[in-house]
Amino acid sequence: MSSKRETILARIATVLAGTSGVGSRIYRSRVEPLARGELPALVIEPSNDAADLSQLGVITWTLNARVIILVAGVAPDQVADPIALDVHSKIMADTTLNGLVVDIVPAQTSFDLFEGDQPRGAITINFTILYRTARESIA
Repeated sequence: MSSKRETILARIATVLAGTSGVGSRIYRSRVEPLARGELPALVIEPSNDAADLSQLGVITWTLNARVIILVAGVAPDQVADPIALDVHSKIMADTTLNGLVVDIVPAQTSFDLFEGDQPRGAITINFTILYRTARESIA
């Protein structure tokens, strides 16, 4: 049995399947470098998860998760733009992730551009995800 957090992150990966230009190159918390032929790609990972015990018997969690778009090209932010549009529309099409969460809200997007054999970029789209569990379980 997985935690609800892992179930949510797995659901995001499922929702993002078939993202424009990415194909099946969707990874959970990948830390190994990607070769040029493996780009563009998406990496889904949590950044933090905070609990609120204000409701008796229930924990309301605020999960900050990110989808990182990894690309290569002359203008990486421009190369990533249609992918970012697709990521956003796919996630926001069902802000309950099929009933798993209370809500998803887009947060910050950041752009990191790198020099290499070809310019590369990591465009990070952050989402704030609210979900609930019973006080005695995180499943």
